[in-house]
This record gives sequence, C-alpha cells and structure tokens, in this order.
Amino acid sequence: MAGRALIVVDMQKDFCEGGKIPVKGADELARSIAELVKEQDGDRYVRVVATRDHHIDPGDHFSQTPDFEDSFPVHCLAGSEGSEFHPDFEAVVLSGAVDAVFFKGAHSASKSGFEGATADGTALGDWLRAEGVDTLDVVGVSVDHCVKATALGGVHAGFGVRVLLDHTVGAAPASTARALDELRGAGVELTGTPVVPA
Repeated sequence: MAGRALIVVDMQKDFCEGGKIPVKGADELARSIAELVKEQDGDRYVRVVATRDHHIDPGDHFSQTPDFEDSFPVHCLAGSEGSEFHPDFEAVVLSGAVDAVFFKGAHSASKSGFEGATADGTALGDWLRAEGVDTLDVVGVSVDHCVKATALGGVHAGFGVRVLLDHTVGAAPASTARALDELRGAGVELTGTPVVPA
C-alpha cells in the first residue's frame, strides 16, 4: 500500500541564527517543523526523513566571493557544529520520530535530497520506494534553494510532490518568487505561504 512521506530539508545550524548562511525565520521554522513531526500520528505520513548538507570538498560551491545562487560561503562542513541539526529539530530526530537521514554534497553542491544517501549508501529515491512511498510533502530551508531542488528531484523521480510553504523559509524575495514559479511549472502542489525576508 502506497503512502506519503515528509522530507525535512537541511534544518541545520549553519542556516539558522548565528550560522554561516543564516536565513531569517529558520529558528522558528525548526520549532514549527519539530511540532509538525511530533504531531503526526502515522496516518498523515508513513515515513519521515531528513536531509543534511554534508560538505567535505564541494569544489566551486564554496567561494570567497559567492553569488548565493551556485556558490556560497563555506558551510555545513562534515563534522562541524554548523552541520548539526538545529537543537529543536535534533530533539525529534533523537526521539526516533525521523526514520532516516540522507547526507548530500560531500564532493558537489548537491542541493537536492535526491542526490543524497544514508550512511550505508542507500539513495533517497530507492529508500522511499522500498518503504512504499509514492507522494511527498517537502519542508525546510530554503524554498529558493534546497527545498526547490528536492521537490523537483522528487518530481523527476516519479513521486507526487507537495511543498508545505507554511513550513519553509525563503532566502530572498526575488529568488523565492522564481522558485515558486518553477515549482508550479513542474506540477508541484504548493500550500500556504513561505516566510521571506523583506
């Protein structure tokens, strides 16, 4: 029997207040996503998973003169404090409410969770299919970058995809608007409104 999974994208310290690339609203987002995960009773989602930026040497994805589209300041280095989950989200991960974590970007930008894999090397798409998942809800940081890429990756992998915008943040107004248009054009269902800095 097929079911829906929740994918929580990159709820990591480096994207929150005090991090290397802080996104306004990410701390509150971590709390709201933690509540969303805790409230889900198994009827809404058959599985809950999370993605993590896990950079070792991602090449020109790291830059001292970043364009904040393809290149960014150094962030989420494997093993660094900034790569860890925000404490509010980490608590639900440690509680066992998150079924699997997928690491992405060791040696590339890898914005999409569908480029990620578990510690034992299982790719996200393969894992979801093995768990009987056919539709996805995507939330996290940020809708104009890794949330968008993960949602589009889900569509390309053959899943039905919805982005819960009330549980996302956008890094900037213009790139968020472009991302929403791109998601709609790809057939992704959008609900709610993202938090976007003015």
